[in-house]
Amino acid sequence: MPKKTPPSDDYQIRCPRLGHQIYFSYCRQENQGQPCFKTLDCWHTHFDVQAYLQGELTTAEYEQTFGGKVKPKMLSLIELIEQAKKQKT
Repeated sequence: MPKKTPPSDDYQIRCPRLGHQIYFSYCRQENQGQPCFKTLDCWHTHFDVQAYLQGELTTAEYEQTFGGKVKPKMLSLIELIEQAKKQKT
């Protein structure tokens, strides 16, 4: 059974977004005070991160962070390119 509390800051894992070692407390507040959207994926093997965050966040905060579908990277890039084109003209 996984631990129910997050590891201390002396325990780090590799962040797939940043490309280096990171501790849970950073992931917990990385997104303007809210968790990174990848927190569940990255930390689920280290402790019961889902139960922990459901207890720490309001239902609305949890859904806002983890409930939506993430856009595919290609779609995000295309949208950014279109925005840049519109700003240029």
